[in-house]
Amino acid sequence: MVSPEQALPGRDTSVLAGQRVHAVLGGDMMRAPVGDEQVLYVAGGCYWGVEEIMWQLPGVRETAVGFMGGFTPNPTYEEVCTGLTGHTETVRVLFDPHEIAVDSVLKTFWESHDPTTINRQGNDIGTQYRSAIFFTNPQHGIIATQMRAAYADVLTAHGKGDIVTEIMAAAQAGAFYPAEEYHQQYLHKNPHGYRCHAATGMSCPIPGASPLANLRISEPRIK
Repeated sequence: MVSPEQALPGRDTSVLAGQRVHAVLGGDMMRAPVGDEQVLYVAGGCYWGVEEIMWQLPGVRETAVGFMGGFTPNPTYEEVCTGLTGHTETVRVLFDPHEIAVDSVLKTFWESHDPTTINRQGNDIGTQYRSAIFFTNPQHGIIATQMRAAYADVLTAHGKGDIVTEIMAAAQAGAFYPAEEYHQQYLHKNPHGYRCHAATGMSCPIPGASPLANLRISEPRIK
């Protein structure tokens, strides 16, 4: 990981210029939560595929791709790809907890990538592809930690390595910087574009839930 002193300087203004209308869901992709809506940030490799999975979940109101957990303010995609900003490719998920519980969002996250590969998903290698959860609600952090432990038991039993996913408060991780407009909802705009789903193929249990709840009831369509 690059140090803060070695990180690129960045800039004062966002690289996401122009309109911020979600190409699929139709709203302002960067709007603040309204009412009981909540925000969770997840990083599971190339953010194009992660965002596509997340926007298909019932109860998800907005998604946006960007960068988090690093040092460079308002980095460009090209800068992040150098590994000199410290960020990981991240998806901002705004959801209605009355329609989808955070553990269902997290279950989808855990199952849609391989959380045992450090700084890597499939052929994508680098710190910008590291697995992470940045939570805005302390309860979400507790649930994410419980699910990490439960999933680790499943993966270990099947010969997989340790889970390396970072779980950190968003306030500690630093600002979420949205990526350029052409990266937003990329796979809607480019239906045959690149998808990386280096998943384990194993179901992540929801601690305390009934066996039925641990089925893949909210699994999205993965192309």
